[in-house]
Amino acid sequence: MRLGFLTNSLVEEARRQTSEEFQSLDQVADWAVEHGFSDLECGPSLVLDEAVYEKVLSEGKINITALIYCRNYLSSDEAEAGEHIAQLKRRIEFAGKLGIEKVITSTGIDKTIEEGIYDRDPAVKDRGNMIRRIPVRSMEKFLETFNPVLELAEKKNVKICFENCPLMGNIAISPVMWHRIFEKLDSGMVGLAYDPSHLVWEMMDPYEPVQEFADRIFHFHAKDTAIDRKQLSRTGILTDFSWWNYRIPGRGEIDWNRMFGELKKINYNGTISIEHEDKDYEGSLEAVAEGILKSREFLNQYL
Repeated sequence: MRLGFLTNSLVEEARRQTSEEFQSLDQVADWAVEHGFSDLECGPSLVLDEAVYEKVLSEGKINITALIYCRNYLSSDEAEAGEHIAQLKRRIEFAGKLGIEKVITSTGIDKTIEEGIYDRDPAVKDRGNMIRRIPVRSMEKFLETFNPVLELAEKKNVKICFENCPLMGNIAISPVMWHRIFEKLDSGMVGLAYDPSHLVWEMMDPYEPVQEFADRIFHFHAKDTAIDRKQLSRTGILTDFSWWNYRIPGRGEIDWNRMFGELKKINYNGTISIEHEDKDYEGSLEAVAEGILKSREFLNQYL
């Protein structure tokens, strides 16, 4: 297993701080190499500059293991959905040309179908977009949209990895849905960017699916989730999301010794990519860097 990180946290914080640091891939790569990382997962906040990517790859100091682009490709706004699909295909073609193995993405969700269930109780809308959704209703539109995407990915020899976060518009959010998706998109180029942090706050087992989907886990996001049990006892799971927060590994509910044990059982030898979304390590570049480096220090004991 190789240790890397998703570039979004550093690049986006640099933009917020109007810093000249971390504005391009080569700057991020230099920092990553200096701090002992072997892989990078490049987010959409980095410009897809072919010359810069080629330079970093040719130097051979660090692997670019994946590009990530998660959007709602099933948006009812056809122009918006079309632009998202175009950007996803652009990344697949870019990855194929440069020999980048994977593109990580979401599925999208058809809100015109899903949100129809709110009609009888408009007040429920105020409690978050996830409540009472039935993601299987979006399956037909998802397949119609993604079959051409998969065809392109197969042509370019790029693996498509569905991340399991529900928040950006996604139906690939649970083992039940993964089975349905893989049955319909019957290709060895389709798999998961497995992120256990989402399974924790969705009240699912984050460990058992590792064995169940052993041949579909192409990528792994290292992120934790903390649950405030006292707050949960007052809100339940439907009032709001105030009872949980994303944390860097080791600061939440996940037993990482057990998690890495499951990964080793399936002989996972891919990237462990730190996805830093811990609000306690935000607000400055120094804080974000500290969060990534604390994650590195914690995870290294299991690698």
